[in-house]
Amino acid sequence: MQERGGYGQFCPVSMASEILCSRWTTLVVRELLCGSTRFNDLRRGVPKMSPALLSKRLKELQRSGIVVVRRRANGSVDYHLSEAGEDLRPLIMGLGNWAQRWMESRLSLKNLDPSLLMWDMRRHVVVKLLPERRCTIQFLYSELPAPQKSWWLVVEGGAADLCSFDPGHELDLLVRSSLRTMTAIWMGLSTIRKEADSGELEIEGDASLASSMQQWLGLSPFAHEPRRVQ
Repeated sequence: MQERGGYGQFCPVSMASEILCSRWTTLVVRELLCGSTRFNDLRRGVPKMSPALLSKRLKELQRSGIVVVRRRANGSVDYHLSEAGEDLRPLIMGLGNWAQRWMESRLSLKNLDPSLLMWDMRRHVVVKLLPERRCTIQFLYSELPAPQKSWWLVVEGGAADLCSFDPGHELDLLVRSSLRTMTAIWMGLSTIRKEADSGELEIEGDASLASSMQQWLGLSPFAHEPRRVQ
């Protein structure tokens, strides 16, 4: 890794912080660890980050030896973690597990973001638990403005895609809830059954898909971390 200015301490914590503690950097690494390699896919995982800043952080990570750039035959670019970057996995996941254990749930549910929630759900949906045929599942958050209200997960050919516009397929399942309710379910702070019983969640359509939703939804990688505070 190249030398960088910063805290001016030889301590390894200090040296690592010079690379990782600039704003958004750990979230960019998180996206790479989750499998995103294209610039636009990385942007979907950090929707509130400007494209210019994302480009800057990727270049910084490349200079630090954490990211490697691979150019395709058509000239487009993919971003991948180097061995040093992949070695950050337990550190980044550890940060998430720590927050899930020790940060109050009301703080998690204060930072609601439909774009991030749906993108996270897309990449963690358990495709093998869904029928082999194409499945189209709409999530409707009625309290949100029109551009953010409706989202569609389309699972076909062993992969899941996310649409913010009607893909035109026959609907298999319609899920209605508030964004807060679905985020609580996704983060393991509540369950499908609990929210359905309370009337906060409504599911219409294929009965087998509805009854197995808690399983195929996948949940956040941090959802099963035992909480130490409420």
